[in-house]
This record gives sequence, structure tokens and C-alpha cells, in this order.
Amino acid sequence: MAKKAGVIATVLFAVALAGTIGYSVIERSQLQQLIHQEQQTQTLKGFVSVDAEPFLKDARVQKILADHHLHIEIARIGSREMATKVKATPDGPQFFLSAGMLAARMITETAKQLNLPTTTYSPLYSPLVIASWEPIAQILVNNGAATKAGDRVYDLDLAKITDFMLQKKRWKDLPGHGNYDVSRSILIATTDPRTSNSGALYLALTSHALNGYEVVTDRETARRLAGQITELFKRQGFQENYSNTVFDDYLSIGMGKVPLAFLYEFQLLAMAMANKPIPADTVLLYPKPTVFNKQVFVALNNTAKKLGELLSTDPELQKIAVEYGFRGADSALFKAAVGRSGFSVKERVVDVVDPPSGEIMAEMIDVVAAAMQ
Repeated sequence: MAKKAGVIATVLFAVALAGTIGYSVIERSQLQQLIHQEQQTQTLKGFVSVDAEPFLKDARVQKILADHHLHIEIARIGSREMATKVKATPDGPQFFLSAGMLAARMITETAKQLNLPTTTYSPLYSPLVIASWEPIAQILVNNGAATKAGDRVYDLDLAKITDFMLQKKRWKDLPGHGNYDVSRSILIATTDPRTSNSGALYLALTSHALNGYEVVTDRETARRLAGQITELFKRQGFQENYSNTVFDDYLSIGMGKVPLAFLYEFQLLAMAMANKPIPADTVLLYPKPTVFNKQVFVALNNTAKKLGELLSTDPELQKIAVEYGFRGADSALFKAAVGRSGFSVKERVVDVVDPPSGEIMAEMIDVVAAAMQ
């Protein structure tokens, strides 16, 4: 009996020891996996636009990137400044996420001069719109410059309203101005085209409208039209460098100061997605045609290419981007999210034009800069 008890005790000890050894092995294996994963995680440094920064800093985005062994360290600067940050040194940035193709071209051209390889992606985009107010939209409808296209959505004849502005018309000069009997000049609030992407896109879009809805392709026409449009910039007075400041003025000061503001669609849509209050008489005017502002990712090495591919193709990352008001490859995803927000935008924006070439845009911006100094 004693012998039998001893055998049982020995077996139990062996089982316990085996369990302890097994647990230790499992723990050690998990620890080694964690250490290996940490060793595999690669840190990428880059510069990003003010538009994309909140999205990239979202904790869910950080988690998804970590799951793919990526960690990003980002700094926000103006997209047109990014080309000055390209360096052919080990401590230089490995990627850029710029607002707009013009800034991306400047980055890739600078990189080429430094013999750095580049790969570009366009994971997100947003149409340019003019944020306004229902009474203002109705005045424009009364004068043939806008047509209703949906709930709180209008199509805008940019050539016609630009003609009003070049003629220095005031709101009270327009028939059917109703209660908006003010002497304020008809102007669209923009950012500074010398430093800001959205200001440059306004220049591009307005030049297209004044050129008989044809893209400007020659330097003579570019300089002539830029000279005309410069007067519209100068008459605005002080201009901000970032569209979010124009957006803040539009919302906080309202129709009295900012009847029309040239903005990105995502700015209002992001508020709606976050259930933040939006004034009931807010409307969006879509220039016909408008221009898409692309968030362009420029990778300078293979690891950065992996990040660019993730931002462009990962379904969860695209879903989070929509919450920040951006459009992506999945139009059904965008449509469903907008429907839940309760805010109205154009579901499909098909009347779109590309900006002029980088050389023509630089020519027009130089004309504006010289005149505004």
C-alpha cells in the first residue's frame, strides 16, 4: 500500500514538474516572440500635412501599424515646405504625406536631384468646395450662379461668380438679395496661394473657369489670368496660411464676415462624423467642375513603401479615414458613413478637372507673389 502511495506521489510530482517546465517553455516562447516582434518593428520618420495629422495620430491607426511592425514619428508642416526637408542622409525623413500633387511633385523633384528613389501613393482625397449659407446660396440661385443639387448641396457656376467679383459687385447689388442687404464685396475667402495648397488650388480652378473651362497650358495665358485673379486675393486683405483657420472663421464668425469660404469637403464632413454641431443653414457649393485634393504619400525607401501600401489598401485604415471626412477607394464605405452622419454631401463628384502642370502653376504663383509683395 505504501509502495502504491509512493508511486502515485512520484507520478503527481512528475506531472507537476512537466506542467511547470511546459509553462516555462510557453512563457519563454511568448517572450521570445515579443522580443522578436519588437526587434522587427521599424520606426519611420516623416512630415505630414495638417489635414492628415489627426488621422495618423488616431490610436486605432497606431495599433494597426504596430500590428504590421511599423511605428511612425511625424511632424506637421505646410505641404509646400516639405520639399525643403528632403535629405540624402540617414537621419533624413523617410516619407511625406502632402496635401496636393503640386507639393508632391516638388518633393519628388528634390529627391531626384539628390538621387533618392521615390514611390508615390494617393490613399485619400477630398473635393474642394465652397462652404456657404442658405441665404447666400439662394441669392446666387436668383442670379443664375448656382443651382440646387440636393439637401444643403448646390452646384456653382464659378465663371459667373468670378465675373461678379471682377466687376467688384457687392451683395446688395444683386437682384433678389433679400435680407442680406450688405455692402460687403462679393469675394470667396481663401488661404494665401503663395504658401497654402488650398489657395493654390483656388488659383488653378479660377484660371480654368476664366479660360473658357479649359486647363491653362501656356505661360502667356497663365500670367494674364494670374494677374486678374491676384486682384481677388489682394481685396481679401490678410490671408491665412492654413485652411483650418479659414474654416474656424467661417463657423465662429459666420455669414457676416465669411459668406463664402474655399475649403476641403472633409473639414465639414469630419465634424458631422464626430457628431459635432453644425449650423442648420450651412450649405456646400460644388464648383462645376471642381478639383480633387489628393493626400499624396511619397516613400523614400522600401519600409516607407510598405506604409504607403497599407494606407492605400488596408480596409480598417480606409474605414478610419472616412471618419475623418476623407474619400478613398471604397465608395460604398464612404456612402454608408455619410448616411450615418446625417450630413449632406455630393455622393459622387464626377465633374472634376486637373490643375495645370507644375510649371504653369509655378508661373501663376510667381505672378501672384510678385504683385502681393
